[in-house]
Amino acid sequence: MTSDVTSLVGRFVRNLLLVACFGLITACASSPSRAAPYAAIVMDARTGETLYSKNADARLHPASLTKMLTLYIAFDAIERGELSLDTMVTVSKNAAAEPPSRLGLKAGQRIAMRHLIRAAAVKSANDAASAIGDHISGSEEKFAARMNRTAKAIGMKNSTFRNANGLTREGHLSTARDMNTLGRRLFYDFPQYYNIFSRRSTDAGLAEVNNTNRRFLDAYKGADGIKTGYTVAAGFNLTGSAERGNTRIIATVFGGTSTAQRNAKMAELLDIGFKSAPANAPTKKPGPPVYEAAPPEEALMAEADEGEGSGKAISPGKTIRMIMAVDSSPRPRGRPGQATAAAEAVNSMQAGIAGALAEATGAAPEVFAALEPQAENVQSLAASGQPAPRPAAAAAATIIFTAPEPVPVPSEPEVVTRMSTSGGRHWGINLGRYPSHGVAERMLMKTMLSESATLNDGLRKIVQRGGGYDANFMGLTQEQADLACRRLQARAVQCFAIGP
Repeated sequence: MTSDVTSLVGRFVRNLLLVACFGLITACASSPSRAAPYAAIVMDARTGETLYSKNADARLHPASLTKMLTLYIAFDAIERGELSLDTMVTVSKNAAAEPPSRLGLKAGQRIAMRHLIRAAAVKSANDAASAIGDHISGSEEKFAARMNRTAKAIGMKNSTFRNANGLTREGHLSTARDMNTLGRRLFYDFPQYYNIFSRRSTDAGLAEVNNTNRRFLDAYKGADGIKTGYTVAAGFNLTGSAERGNTRIIATVFGGTSTAQRNAKMAELLDIGFKSAPANAPTKKPGPPVYEAAPPEEALMAEADEGEGSGKAISPGKTIRMIMAVDSSPRPRGRPGQATAAAEAVNSMQAGIAGALAEATGAAPEVFAALEPQAENVQSLAASGQPAPRPAAAAAATIIFTAPEPVPVPSEPEVVTRMSTSGGRHWGINLGRYPSHGVAERMLMKTMLSESATLNDGLRKIVQRGGGYDANFMGLTQEQADLACRRLQARAVQCFAIGP
């Protein structure tokens, strides 16, 4: 009797488990959630006009399309002089530990930056992309911060990045529109490097690698890039570009179900673009990246100075004491006809310094009214052609003021720079690229005032490049450059050391 009951219970349990498993399998097979979300966009690369879109602003997993931004930053760093294609990179443990697709890098191994770029662009190697990011910024987290700041500067409005390679990470999301914007930027901002995306294979140092996008490049007439991506969460992604005649179309697809289906969809999207785009549209290149201004001093992060200095942030209502001591130095007699220029230079310097001080501390311009008589005397002497005396070294002016809430300051005229390149001062720092000379100069002045301990001996240098103005401090030692960047980065201010 007992054995019969046990047998019946056993059969009942087995049948129940079979029914549950069958239901689970059926649900999984029919559930649409297993497919990655679909999104697409088509753009006329010449004008930036959207010709077709579907779910283009949905925040989805970009997968290895992320590497386009990593490469954009690498190209930008090369143009800024932060590194070169021949820079030897020491592979970090973080990069060496990345999963496939990989180049096969080992921790501590040294490899040229050009080979890492090729591996990331062509093979879509995760270890190579991470090695690029770790070398440029020092860590995955710091490079992700640079990625996010760069993304905003070039018009990617709905993207957030957590790593250099695109492996699935919480919060690592982008949109079809943003990736299309990035693809267009690569073409116009770095045409000298763009051809790498059309290479079917390339030498990546450790091996000859094949392009993950070669099937599409071979199949679609005029195709010359740009980047594939795949993860389970993302599906099969692709940002593609093709040129026919004088028309270039860029399209992005997210959520493809296979390589073949994704490539077929990309061909369909590009066909839509070539049929819709006007034959003779004018080319409107994107403007220079516009980086966000540094946040107000009171909202900055606590300084990670590792004991090298206090560097406290300036808060509203805080009393600031500035001791402005000057050395004695005779001025040469001005040449005839230079009176007007000298007076204008003095006015420009006065306005620039006052504006930068006001922006750095939030002080109103009226605080600096005490300086005006001295400036007027200098202008009078300049007009008469006489040299302007300077105070004795022991003389000092003390200014005391209370910093109110920060207020916006308009662009200022060019101000006089100062430099010191003695004692092996061949290093510098870069504070970003800005849309005008005045904005770059104001950023330099504000930064010098907030970091005078490390930058007081530097040369403020503005370099016009790529349609924008790079704000640099040169004439520093390596120690000064590294310390200044650590202190500024701790305040969420962009800073990159520039080596000799």
